[in-house]
Amino acid sequence: MLGIGTSRDLPTVLIIDDDMVSREVMATVLTMSGYTIHTAGRGEEAVALLGAGTCTPDVILMDTQMPGLKGARLVEELRALTKATVYAMSGGDVPDDIKAAVDGYLSKPFGPQALKRLIEQHHPNAVSEPEAEAPVISAETLAQLRGLMPETAVREIYAAVVADLKRRVVALQSAIAAGDTAEIRRIGHSIKGGCGMAGALQAARLGAQLEATGDQLDNSGALLEDLKNAIESLQRMLEGEFPT
Repeated sequence: MLGIGTSRDLPTVLIIDDDMVSREVMATVLTMSGYTIHTAGRGEEAVALLGAGTCTPDVILMDTQMPGLKGARLVEELRALTKATVYAMSGGDVPDDIKAAVDGYLSKPFGPQALKRLIEQHHPNAVSEPEAEAPVISAETLAQLRGLMPETAVREIYAAVVADLKRRVVALQSAIAAGDTAEIRRIGHSIKGGCGMAGALQAARLGAQLEATGDQLDNSGALLEDLKNAIESLQRMLEGEFPT
């Protein structure tokens, strides 16, 4: 269990996700905001936790694509053990049977404020701090990468992310000028996925917004400028963390 002292009446959250990095990033973000967090790497593990009374969550966040017990069947087993609000998380489309079974859903990757807003819809006592800008990069993801490979290799990863984003900015400018909303959404999807994997949180969040609102050309132009700023911030992080 993770948690920090707080005077606010915040819901206890159980995160079910087989991807360790995603799970730990979400847990860290919510813990630092004052939530008490439990985590499980599989549906079976979550059911065991609930059955044993190890945790009594108010909110459950469950990934839609996991091995073993998952999907609507997992929701059914969770419902039998708890009255918690259940939200699905997915990197793609949420299947209709899961949409019908859960109380809401989020597209991955998502920023901490999106997660808090969804929780607050059903738990009005979960008052969050004023919305802040997403961190440039996930400290958890950076630490994970540093634990797996040499510093030079980690630097190369983020240098490649920056270079790729600069190429996509050029393509995005062309798509906006041409009014090609399908291409804007496609570029946003690619940014969301690649930056989400690398823990580049600002850029991933902007990619998700481009994917979701790519048909709103005025909004796409504003997001393009935000993306340019995110690239500059990522470049500064790269120079600060990995000086040459």
